This record gives sequence, C-alpha cells and structure tokens, in this order.
Amino acid sequence: MNKVLKVLGILALAALLVLIRAFEDTLFYDPLLHFFEMDYKSMPLPEMDTFALQTGIALRFLLNTIISLAILWLVFQDRGIIKLSLILYSFLFAILFMAFSFIIFTSEESSGHFVLFYVRRFLIQPLFLLILLPAFYFQKYKSR
Repeated sequence: MNKVLKVLGILALAALLVLIRAFEDTLFYDPLLHFFEMDYKSMPLPEMDTFALQTGIALRFLLNTIISLAILWLVFQDRGIIKLSLILYSFLFAILFMAFSFIIFTSEESSGHFVLFYVRRFLIQPLFLLILLPAFYFQKYKSR
C-alpha cells in the first residue's frame, strides 16, 4: 500500500476517534460524563438507566475497537497482530465490563467512585490502542 495512503488512512481513523470523543454527549447515553466533572468523590451516583448506560458503554467500546483494529492493520498489515489484538480487546472488555457493572450495581453513596472512574475510562477511551501500538512496534521492528 502506498505510504501516503496509509498515513491519510491512519489520520482519518484517528479523526474518527476524536469525533467519537467530541460528540460523546449526543451519541451515547452516559450521565456519568457530567457526574465525573463535578466533585464526585463526595456525591452519590446519579439516577440512571443502567441498561442504556451499559449499552452505550459497550457500543462506544465496539466503535473504538473497530477503529483501533483498522489503525493497527494500516500500521502493521499483519493478520497475527490483528487476531491477537482482537483476543486482547475481547478479554479486556469482558473483564472491565463485568467490573464496571459490578461497581454500578453495588456502589453505595460515594464509595467506589474512584475505581468506577478509571474502569469506565478504559472502556470509553481508546487507551488500548496507545498501549498496543508501541508494544507491537517494538516487538515487530526492534526485536530483529
């Protein structure tokens, strides 16, 4: 693939990740967005539709995952890397989503908000891409 097209594709996909973040208020139901902007440590969780929240979180993770896998494909063009990434994304989603759901359903008053903040952050942000991209780069190019 032409190097210029690769770079343009990566930039376009990165722009999609930015657009998901920029329009998160309108695209996804997430009352925790505004909750964590306030002094959340001393407040109880807001009233929310947990099914809609979980659906929005899962959809956002899925969109970020698809775009992240496309970026990894454009950078490395290696099916093995994509398969491993898909397994890692699936495993991490299962673990983090269960933790997120457990915290949402068992959180009382103001306990657990700090952990909820970070578990939710890993689910809604493309942080795994920032971890996997340099890891695969190092593994593929530096270990030769």
